[in-house]
Amino acid sequence: MFTGLIDDVGTIEQVSSVDAGREFRIRCRYDELSDGESIAVNGACLTVREHGSGWFTVAAVATTLERTTVGAWDTGRRVNLERAMRLGDRLGGHLVQGHVDGVASVENVRTHGDAVLIDLALPPGLAELMILHGSVAIDGVSLTVNDLPAPRVLQLSLIDYTLRHTTLGDLEAGDGVHVEADMLGKYVQRLLSANSEFRI
Repeated sequence: MFTGLIDDVGTIEQVSSVDAGREFRIRCRYDELSDGESIAVNGACLTVREHGSGWFTVAAVATTLERTTVGAWDTGRRVNLERAMRLGDRLGGHLVQGHVDGVASVENVRTHGDAVLIDLALPPGLAELMILHGSVAIDGVSLTVNDLPAPRVLQLSLIDYTLRHTTLGDLEAGDGVHVEADMLGKYVQRLLSANSEFRI
């Protein structure tokens, strides 16, 4: 479980194919990782395979490659990193599982006053889980839904701090981003679904 508050931006320094899938060696500021630890890399929960001072490796299996942008990652790419939360930590963002629900496409990026507005075209099935001023995780970053200007379009408003401390300031039209809808919304949708085996 994560909070969506990014605590480092790492850089992919090596990509290779291994039995476990596609492996990435990521340069970071962490010095005390553990084998098997969960870490969110651009919002995708992956498992630390090996680690050392200032680096670690993770591997993405076929299912992850099919559902995310991970398959297109290459050396030099910057990625948002967050270690799993501990009981007792402050929950400054919102509850994030690290399970990517889909990949959205950046439609446009523009400056508006002291913020940057980004419109995302959502994949089918995700627009229904978005509510105005609700929570959403984009590439692992806990954000607030600023607007829903059109069907299947989600608008974000990014402040300077977010732009400087995550990779979201690098986004351009046409880029793909990981979207994880709010967990509570997904459970409510499941419970209310006409096809659900659950009844309230």
